[in-house]
Amino acid sequence: MLAPGGGEVTVLDGGLATELEANGHDLSDRLWSARLLLTDPDAIEAAHLAYFRAGAQVATTASYQASIEGFAAAGLDAAAARGLIGLSVELADRARTRYRAETGDKGPLLVAGSVGPYGAILADGSEYRGDYDPGAAALADFHRPRIETLVEAGADLLAFETIPTIREAEVLVKLLDEVDVPAWLSYSCRNGVSTSAGEPIETAVAVATNPRILAVGINCTAPRHLPALLDAARSATDLPLIAYPNGGERWDAASRRWLADEGGAYDPAAVASWTLLGATWLGGCCGTGPSDIRALATVLRAA
Repeated sequence: MLAPGGGEVTVLDGGLATELEANGHDLSDRLWSARLLLTDPDAIEAAHLAYFRAGAQVATTASYQASIEGFAAAGLDAAAARGLIGLSVELADRARTRYRAETGDKGPLLVAGSVGPYGAILADGSEYRGDYDPGAAALADFHRPRIETLVEAGADLLAFETIPTIREAEVLVKLLDEVDVPAWLSYSCRNGVSTSAGEPIETAVAVATNPRILAVGINCTAPRHLPALLDAARSATDLPLIAYPNGGERWDAASRRWLADEGGAYDPAAVASWTLLGATWLGGCCGTGPSDIRALATVLRAA
């Protein structure tokens, strides 16, 4: 699949938790989808496989909410926590192996180790506000063990995703110097001009200066905001852009569920058109499922 100008388009997966919930799993506790690493890992593998079958070229691991601290609160020690974080990579790799065995597909399929923001561990919707600041050293200490474990487990790249603030992005970009894998960096945004913390998107994407960063952009943001955000981002970076919006809803931290929001829902044809804005990594986030990714892949193949 090619974008205008000849660049390859990479199709990402959709919401992992969305697919797990669609299959009857209750993810309402603080560990979210990471809880199933402990209680039902086969369900995670099946969800990854569903996305590969839908046309995704990337499986994003169930480690978004997985951290040493988060598992400690659930009664697990650091060694057990690292084991579960590593398992998230193994499950995505198993799904990839199964998909290749059943289809003979020899194309590039990637496992991206998800690194969610510090705000996710607070389980209060902070990743959509960015109203926390434990300091750069504390952020580095929080993220480093998970990054190291994902890399040691064999992740092909890292997904720094739903990052609400420039200060946290700067810490993650610097931590890339300590490992030998590439990454993408994507922000959660509150509107068509700024991150969830209210910082200009142009300033935010300009943080992506580490040569290991493959793409920079936006995720888990209402689709209606993406065209303006991508247009602004394009003016501030020469990197490929990444865009995987949510289903068009907003997260309500009090009820721990997605609520209807004004504006359009996820439209695969519209998402595919964002290649014209420089986005060559495209997919979906919370509220999107395999059917959305299948439709996206179909539109991109036909372009």
